[in-house]
Order: sequence, then structure tokens, then C-alpha cells
Amino acid sequence: MKLSYLSVGISLAILSLAPPVYADDAGIEVIEVKGSYFNDYKVDSASGAMRTNASLLETAQAVTVIPETIIDEQLATTLGEVLSNVASLSPGSKQRNREVFSSRGFTLSSSNGYLRDGHQHWSHYQQPIETLSHVEVLRGPSSMLYGQSAPGGLINMVTKKPTDNTLFDISADVDQHGSSRFMLDAGGEIVEDLSYRGVLVKQDVIYEREYQNGEQRERDRFLGSMSVDYNFTENLLVNVYYDQTNDKAGLDTGAWLDANGDVIGDDKTIRDFSWAFTDITVANVGTRVNYFFNPQWELKLGYNEQTFERQRFESSPKMPKNYQEGDSYTSKPYDRFDDWQFKTFYIDLVGEFSFASVDHQVLIGANSLDYYYGQLKTNADPIDYTPGQAEPLRPDVSYKTDDSLYTSEYDYYGVYFQDLITFNDQWQAVFGGRFDKQNKKGADSDSFVPKLGVLYHPIDDATVYINYSESFEPASSETLNDETDKNHGMALDAVTSSQIELGAKWQVSERLLVETALFDIEKTGALITETLENDPVYDTITTQAGVQRHKGLELSAQGAITDRLFVMASAMYLDAVYERDNKYQGNTPVDAPEWSASIWSRYELTEALALNAGVFYQGERYADSDNTVTKDAYARVDLGASYQMDIGNKTLDFRFNVENVLDTDYLAGGGINNVTVGDGRTARFEVKASF
Repeated sequence: MKLSYLSVGISLAILSLAPPVYADDAGIEVIEVKGSYFNDYKVDSASGAMRTNASLLETAQAVTVIPETIIDEQLATTLGEVLSNVASLSPGSKQRNREVFSSRGFTLSSSNGYLRDGHQHWSHYQQPIETLSHVEVLRGPSSMLYGQSAPGGLINMVTKKPTDNTLFDISADVDQHGSSRFMLDAGGEIVEDLSYRGVLVKQDVIYEREYQNGEQRERDRFLGSMSVDYNFTENLLVNVYYDQTNDKAGLDTGAWLDANGDVIGDDKTIRDFSWAFTDITVANVGTRVNYFFNPQWELKLGYNEQTFERQRFESSPKMPKNYQEGDSYTSKPYDRFDDWQFKTFYIDLVGEFSFASVDHQVLIGANSLDYYYGQLKTNADPIDYTPGQAEPLRPDVSYKTDDSLYTSEYDYYGVYFQDLITFNDQWQAVFGGRFDKQNKKGADSDSFVPKLGVLYHPIDDATVYINYSESFEPASSETLNDETDKNHGMALDAVTSSQIELGAKWQVSERLLVETALFDIEKTGALITETLENDPVYDTITTQAGVQRHKGLELSAQGAITDRLFVMASAMYLDAVYERDNKYQGNTPVDAPEWSASIWSRYELTEALALNAGVFYQGERYADSDNTVTKDAYARVDLGASYQMDIGNKTLDFRFNVENVLDTDYLAGGGINNVTVGDGRTARFEVKASF
């Protein structure tokens, strides 16, 4: 049976250490060594959740942190492979060499659904995950700290930081199709008080799916990043960084589905022509400043400038209604150039103080975004194509002949306040609010969102909490512009969402954290247009009365079960429905399964040899908003193994992973004309040398 080897990342270093055991009668600390690894699955805090030093047990919100260890063990090369570890996240379309996700059933926007080190990050491309130390998944509305965003939550990608200790890792992974990835990860102290971290990646990918002329789809990616820390004084740390990604790939807008939810034709066939491509260059440059007034008070500043340039030469195939394999279809080619520029800034003052026997951990801050987008586009003549014919030649058109530059610009800023109050060992409360102002031609808007949570700790290592939070998404224009509508000229408010969440977190031991959350999210303010049957003047009446409601239950466990068995597991039940909508009332959103689950585990056979196993489940989902086409549920099983050996002053790590070991046929994210076909059994081998 045909094997295709899957992408791999970096194996982890093997160490021996277990939690300390205290000998009170002797007055000394005794360290008991068990197993071969640190407990590197469990994470105790998330910088993006509260923007302070609060632990997860002091956070009245469902938060999951995916550590670098798991990213490396799974040999992940895309953010989607990383986020599959959180059942609350559902994969969407992968068309045009980018990834889309939903959190708690709400689609995450590429403009405001992702953060990088706390900065809003334009994410219309596959993220360079080799630069990440971990990924934080913040679930539920998070506009109080970050501004405009969807109610499902945010993804905060936290980058690797400079290290004082010398680090020099070289790795290579390959598969039998010819795909390869070479990576250098280095860090250390340059001179006293000056340290760095640098990453270089060269990746070439050959995909399973192929064009109708027999050519394979390919991808060529280069990544370079550098981050430098300088300690000016004991109290002042300044970081500067730069990274650039060049990513060119053939286009694949996804497979087409029939009314039964089956792929039309061969599920390996790409409908785009082989000359269609996307070529992306993304650069980030910025600085972070941390100033400690004293151990209790800290000032944090951050600035990031992101430039995103993309050429996309499309064949743009259009799926005809009731299409059957062998029928002709039309492609509408064009050449397009997109230029996005994101400039973000934040300033946070974080401090702790006590007043009247009550402890406070406060955050006072502000952040801003300056957004610019420009587009050039030239269309070619349509092409009628029948499968089996010779592929038509690439049209002789170029975006450079377009002399009508389309632009879109806006900026916004927000100021926010948050206070985590500790009354005693059992009770805490958190409250805060944000005022946000957007300046956009024809769509100025402002919003205020509150946040409130109460935490109860029945024992030192457990938390029960309830929170109320809101989010907002600004309207596309200030007023309704339709002279045939009775409410023409009506002022439009931002689309708002609110959530009530009841949760519990239990640190079963120092090595295992178990969590659960019940949530109820209501999104209101979508436009509802109704026809007026007997009105002599107006045809319709539009109101902001749309309601979308998502309710659910989440469970998760992360950490060490025994000295040698480690797990990251999660499950979600979701009831998502358009309660009031102009077109989809009573329906379920696309790619919002009722049930989803995931588990990834490691078992250490010896100090040098470890095995991994994982199962990733997505329940039945709709492929269209009309809920007429259904995609079947699937469970993908992955296996892996790693081995470490020392040769002189070098450490060698070997890893072999097999994804979809049972060769299960499945459809991942996407709709009836852009669905992602899951890869068959795939395997990959990696070797890493650490000096």
C-alpha cells in the first residue's frame, strides 16, 4: 500500500528530573529522579490571557497552551497541525495556501483572530511555526484586552526568545515524495548582557494532490528570523527582532462535493491549472521594552510593523451547479497583487499592591493598529475547460498593467483597565473594561466592552470560576445605504457578542492539570432584511436583529499521568445555531461539529526511547450554510517514535512519525467548492544534532 511521509519537526531533548520531595524532619530538600524527561507537557501560565503574571488557576477563562515539546514531537510544519490538539478548534478551508479555523464554532478572521506576542497579526498565510516557543488558545470573547475580534476567541503565537545559554540545533526531515525541510536554531550570549536567537528554515514540499496535466503541486519556503536582547541595566531590557518569510506554492482551491457530501471525481485531482500560483513575502520588524520600577511594578512597550506582499496568479475555476465529473467548467484567470501593512503598538503598566488587607494585581494599558491595504488586479478572458483536454496556456496578463490602485485604510486605538483582586486564599475577582475607537472613512465607530469574573479556590490547587465577557466587530459602514429600504440611513452599530462561562480547573498534582468549561455565547447585531409586501414606497426593512448562539461543554487534561506517560487531551460538545438570521435561521454554521476530540501522548520506554500516539476526531459537519451537504465524521490515528544518543559532545535525536496510520479517507475543513481532502497514510523521518 502506498506510503506518503508526513512533515516532521524537532525532537525534544531528553533529561531526567522529577518534582522535588521535601524532607521536613531533616530541613533539607531531596530531589528524586524518575523518568527521562521534564514534565514538558504541562504549562502553568499564558501571557496573552491576562497580560499579567497571573497563573492559569487565577485566570477566569478557558485557556490552552500548546508547548514547543508537542509541536516538535508531532513534527508539525503548519499552524493547523498544532491547533489540532485543541478540540475547541475546528479546521476550515486550506485553499490558496492558507489556513482557516473556527473556535467554539465561530470563524477566526485573518485580520483580528490571531496575535503574535500580544500584537494583532495579519494571518492570511501559513504561519512560520518554527519561530514559536508555544501557542496559546484563548477561548471566548477577548475584546477587552485586544479590541475588535470574533466571540470564539484568539490564537496567540508566542515566539522564541534569546537565550543566555548556548544553543545550536541543526535538523533535517524528509519524505519519500522528495519533500524536505532543513532548520537551524541557534542562540546564546554574544557579549555580556547581549544575547540572541536566530532561526533559518528552507522547506520544499511536494503534495499528494496533482494537477490535471499530471504535474504535482509544489511549495518552496524560506524563513529567517533574528531576535536580540540587551540588558541596559538591571531594570531595563530591550529586545529588537526581524523575521521574513518567502513562500511560493502552486494553487489548490480545494475539491468539489456533490449533494451527498462525496468528492466529485478523483479526490487527488486539483481543479486549478498547473500555472496558478501564490507568491508571498511577509516581514516583521519590531521592538519590546520591559522596565522594572521595582519587583512589584513593570512597564511594557511593544511595536511591530508587518508588511505582507502577495502575488496571486489565479486560474479561478468555478464549480457549475449540479456539476458531474466530465462536464465542462469555466475558469476566470487573473493576476493580482496585494499589499497589506499592519503597524501595532501597545503600552502596559502592570503592578501589585495591597489595600485594606486586599491584594490587587492591576493592568492599565492601551494598544493601537494602523491598517493599510492596496490591490492591483488584471483579469484575463474566461476559459471553458473540459477534463481530459490539454491544459490551456497561461494567459499573458500582469497586475502591473492595472493603473487603478484600490486602497483601504483605517486605524483604531483602545484603552483598557483590569484588576485581579485577591480577598483571601479562597476568593478572587477580576473586572475590567475597554474603550475602543475606530477611524475609518464611512465607518467610524466606538465601543465599550466589560469583563467580570469570580474565582473560588476550594483547595490550593483547584479553581471554580464564572465569567462574563464581551467582544465586538465594527460595522462595515456608519449607516445603512439602500434607498429602497425603509431604514435607509439607519446608524449601524458594531456586531456584539457576550458570553457566560462556568468552569473548573484542578491541578491534580504538580504535573497534571484538568479543566472543564460550560459556555453560552450569543452574537447579536447582524443585519436582518425582510421584504415588505404592501408598502407603496419601500421594498424591504433592515434591522440589526440577527442572533447566533453557541452553547457547549469542554473537557481537557494536560501533563504527566505517571513518571513515563504524558498526555494532552481535550473534547468538546457544541450546539451552534443561527437563532435569527435573514437566510440561515435555524441552521448550523459550516464546519461546526457537534462533537470533537483529540489526544496526543508520549510513553517513555527508556531514557533514550519514547513512543507517541494520537487520535484526532471531528464529528459530522455541514459543508454549506444551507445545511444540505454533510461531511462524515472521522478519526485520524497518528503514531511516532523517537530515539536519542550521544556522540562525543553532540546529541543526536531521531524521530519517525506516521500520520493517519489506518489510511482513513476523510474530508477536513471547507465547503462544497473548496473542501480539503485529508492526506492518506503519511510518514516522515527527522534527525537533529544538538551541539
